[in-house]
Amino acid sequence: MNVPLLDLKAQYAPLREEIRSAMDRVCDSQHFILGPEVQALEEETAKFCGARFAVGVSSGTDALLAALMAAGVGAGDEVITTSYSFFATAGTVARLGARPVFVDIEPDTFNIDVRQVERRITARTKAILPVHLYGRCADLDALADVAKRRNLGLIEDAAQAIGAVDAKARQAGTVGLMGCFSFFPTKNLGAFGDGGLITTNDAGLAESLKILRVHGSKPKYFHKIVGGNFRLDALQAAILRVKLKHLPAWTAGRRANAGRYRSLFAEAGIGTGLALPGDVPGHIYNQFVIRSPKRDKMQAFLTEKGIGTEIYYPVPLHLQECFAPLGYRRGDLPVSEEMAATTLALPIYPELTAAQQREVVDAIAAFHRT
Repeated sequence: MNVPLLDLKAQYAPLREEIRSAMDRVCDSQHFILGPEVQALEEETAKFCGARFAVGVSSGTDALLAALMAAGVGAGDEVITTSYSFFATAGTVARLGARPVFVDIEPDTFNIDVRQVERRITARTKAILPVHLYGRCADLDALADVAKRRNLGLIEDAAQAIGAVDAKARQAGTVGLMGCFSFFPTKNLGAFGDGGLITTNDAGLAESLKILRVHGSKPKYFHKIVGGNFRLDALQAAILRVKLKHLPAWTAGRRANAGRYRSLFAEAGIGTGLALPGDVPGHIYNQFVIRSPKRDKMQAFLTEKGIGTEIYYPVPLHLQECFAPLGYRRGDLPVSEEMAATTLALPIYPELTAAQQREVVDAIAAFHRT
């Protein structure tokens, strides 16, 4: 039995008519950029996340870029962030002429190690940029405390975490100055292409973000600041509005699948050399990531069996070639480097069946018997 890493067709099939109707609505209106569909999505998403405001943008990357711009990050500033994340987390910092300052992660959460953040703060530090990786919230209380005491902006990279909840029942993206979300098709809430969104509880920041996304103009053709083309398409907004209504059920499905994996691995008796992700109530499992010192061989074995997997992320950011001028060396962030060498994402999408999950676990058990 082939088991894909992600099956977007299975998600689309029951929603096809509703999505096509939403797309037809936009086509009939001939209003394709921003407009009422985007405004409605912003209002509905803000309500879902428990934020006062939401601003739709063109991608998760542009959400990060616009948020950093709105926070005043620029040339010569430093932003403390994690080395174990998708490239956009640090790439957007560098694009503004600022310096990403990498710290290590916690091995049990894959999230930024807050204990290391404060010791990296300097006179140039402008913001802290944690990532809620794989859909599990970072330690927001501790991060907010550091940010408040040191007068720094806290910007949450929640690209993989829409609907994730921390220990105090706060949604990802609502504790810091801004929260940045991605609607890339593989996300828990995915568009039919690129899309993103920024949440904030600050009316001034919300207004700044709306100006920044249209090249910094207000009114049209009058520019007090330089922004960018960060506009969200109305077609994507309409599709996302359909999907948003199903997100709680999809999250429940992902959590149920994570629980089933744990039961199946326990039944299979696989213990030594295999670590499963930790679980907390608010974890939404954008990915289900296991760890094995034989990761590469295991991935090759699973590929032969028709089972889809992915490595997130094979090279930590501090060791990426483009960041070599920052002076980091192998061994500087040992936990991030270990995770890059040992982690493997398994299928976890809500439409995944029990039989498919058993196929995955049986294949991993067979690998351990070889």
